Amino acid sequence: MSRYTEVIVLARGAEEVMEPLTRRDGNREWHQCFTRVDDGAFDGSAMPRDECYTWVIQFIRHNWTGLMAHLESLPWPDPWSVQVLVRDEDDDCFGMWMLYDGHLEEVPIPRTRREPFSTTIVGVLSRTDRPGR
Repeated sequence: MSRYTEVIVLARGAEEVMEPLTRRDGNREWHQCFTRVDDGAFDGSAMPRDECYTWVIQFIRHNWTGLMAHLESLPWPDPWSVQVLVRDEDDDCFGMWMLYDGHLEEVPIPRTRREPFSTTIVGVLSRTDRPGR
């Protein structure tokens, strides 16, 4: 069974911290690499910039075990700016995690509910305002 999960990391001034996660590393529990999305992608210039606040990755199957703990352990230069957005294929929308006292915790999003589900790592995030729910 093929599954996918998309993860977006937003963090101010974290280019140096995130750079190793853009390269393969057989010592990590998860093996995909983040892709850097710099400011040039937003203004249409496609010109690389020195500053980057966004990294994206897509996992196939459940091979992102250890990612959240790894992200928690990084020496973030501005930990108050760190946001991790996660959307499993069964989710209605992205869930958001932020660092609180050094731990990534899910931030409640109005009109959503997370339910445990056996085929996902974090459960399924559903919109409660969707008609029929």
